[in-house]
Amino acid sequence: MEAVTHVRPHDNFMLELEFDTGETRIFDARPYLEKGVFTRLKDPAVFKQAYVAYDTVCWPGNLDIAPETLYDRSQPT
Repeated sequence: MEAVTHVRPHDNFMLELEFDTGETRIFDARPYLEKGVFTRLKDPAVFKQAYVAYDTVCWPGNLDIAPETLYDRSQPT
């Protein structure tokens, strides 16, 4: 399983991700912004608080997206 090593949130609800494979990929978080607890990420100030912990992307309030989802649903840069 690929692990996230670095995240850079962008203004358009995209995440630029670096993985332990050496790849850099772009993940579009917009489809998640209308689902359950992820609606909190619609606030750009909250979205930009993304950080890496436990090999994935997390946000305050115990929000995270599984690293395999981030990898499988992202595009290479």
